[in-house]
Amino acid sequence: MTVTTNPLENSLHAGVNQERLSQDQLNAMVDLHGRFLSGRLGGRRAVLQNVDISALSLAHKDLRQVDFSNCSMLCMDLSSVNFQEARLYACDLSDSNLAKANFFRADLRGSRIEFANLKDANLDKADLRLGGINMGQGTSQQTSQHVNFRGANLSGAKLTGALASSADFTDALMNNINIMGADLRDAQLDGADLSGAQVTGANLHGAKLRDTILTGVDLSSFGQLDADLSEAITDANIGSSLQDLDEPLEQMIETHRLWVDTAGKEGRQLNLSGYDLRSLKELKKQKLTAIKAIKARFLGLNLYKVEMQSSILDNSDFRRCDMESADFRGSSFKGARFSHANLKNADFNPLLFGSGTNETTKRFNPCDFEGASLAYADLSGCNLRSANFKNANVAYANFLGADLRGADFSGAKIDNTNFDGANMDEAVMEIDRKSIFKLSALKDDEQ
Repeated sequence: MTVTTNPLENSLHAGVNQERLSQDQLNAMVDLHGRFLSGRLGGRRAVLQNVDISALSLAHKDLRQVDFSNCSMLCMDLSSVNFQEARLYACDLSDSNLAKANFFRADLRGSRIEFANLKDANLDKADLRLGGINMGQGTSQQTSQHVNFRGANLSGAKLTGALASSADFTDALMNNINIMGADLRDAQLDGADLSGAQVTGANLHGAKLRDTILTGVDLSSFGQLDADLSEAITDANIGSSLQDLDEPLEQMIETHRLWVDTAGKEGRQLNLSGYDLRSLKELKKQKLTAIKAIKARFLGLNLYKVEMQSSILDNSDFRRCDMESADFRGSSFKGARFSHANLKNADFNPLLFGSGTNETTKRFNPCDFEGASLAYADLSGCNLRSANFKNANVAYANFLGADLRGADFSGAKIDNTNFDGANMDEAVMEIDRKSIFKLSALKDDEQ
C-alpha cells in the first residue's frame, strides 16, 4: 500500500470547493493578460479567485498585476515568472518552483509557500504579513494565518524592505539572502540557515532564532535587538573546539579503530560528544564504527559512505549533511536534526548482537530516531527496517522506495511526507492522531 500525504491533498484550501483550470485554459488567460499589459485590443487583466491551478506551468510568463487570490498553486513551475505588483493573497504555493521569480511589491499576505524553491527570487518590498483565507462560497467566514516559508529554499533571494513580521521561516534555507531593511519582527527563524546573509537595517525584534545558522553574518546588527542568540550557530564554536582535543583527531581515530578491532581490550573509544566538527568539512568514507558523539555538530559535513554502525549520536546536528550511502546500522539518533540532509540509500537497518542458540544473549538493535527532526530530508532508497520514529518530525521527508518494514511512526508528525514505493509491511503509524494501525504491504488495487 502506498501511504503518501501529497501537497496537492494537503492544501490550505482543503475542503474548499475550487474550480479546476486546465493548462490550455490558463494559457488562454495569460495571453489575454499579455494584451492587457501591452494595451492591445481585447486584452483583459488575469483575475483568478479561489481557483485550483496546481501542477501547471507559468514559467517565464509576464504576470505583472495579476490577481490570483485564494488560489491553490502547489507543485507548479513558476520559475522566472514576473509577479511584480501581483495579488497572490492567501495562495498556496507550497512545493512549487519559484526560482528567480520576481515578487517586487507583490501581495503575498497569508500565503503558504512551504518547501518551495525561491532560490534567487526577488521579494523586494513584498507584503508578507498576516492574511485571511476565504473558507468558501456562500460564507463570510475567514481564517487568518501568517505567511509560511517553512523548509523553503530562499538561498540568494532578495527580501530588502519586505514586510514579513511574524512570518514563519522555520528550517528554511536562507543562505546568502538579502534582508536589509526588512521588517522581520517576531518572525519564526528557528532552524533556518542564514549563513552569509546581509542583515543590515533589518528589524528582528522578538525574532525566534533557536538553532538558527548565522555563520558569516555581521552580528553587530543584532546588538540592540531583544532577539535571543543563545542557541544560534555563529562563527564562534558551539561547544568544544577540536583544537582542545588532547591529541590530534587522526590519532584518536586510529586508537578508536584498535578499540573496535580488539573488542575493547586495547585502544580507546572515540568520544566527540559536545564537539563542533564543522571545521573538518568532511569525514567521507571514514571508518568510525561505535563512536560516541552526543550533541555534536556535524552540520554541513560530507559524510558520504561513512561507517558509523552502532554509534550513539543522540541530539547531534546533521542538518544539510551529505550522508548518501552511509552505514549507520544499529545507531541511536534520539533528538537529532537532519533537516535538508541527503540520506539517499543509507543503511539504517538493525544489528543483531550475539550468536548461538542462547536467545538470552542475543540483542536486536534497530536504529532509534525518537524525537528526531527529519523534516525536508531525503531518505529515498534507505534501509530502515524496524526503525523507531516515535514522536519524530518527518514532514516533507522523502521515503521514496525506502524499506520501512516494521518501522514505528506512532506520534510522529507526518505532513506531506512521501512514502511512494516504500515497503510499509507491519509498519506502525498514527493516523489522524486517533488510533494506531499496522500497515500491511497491500497493493493499491487490494484496498
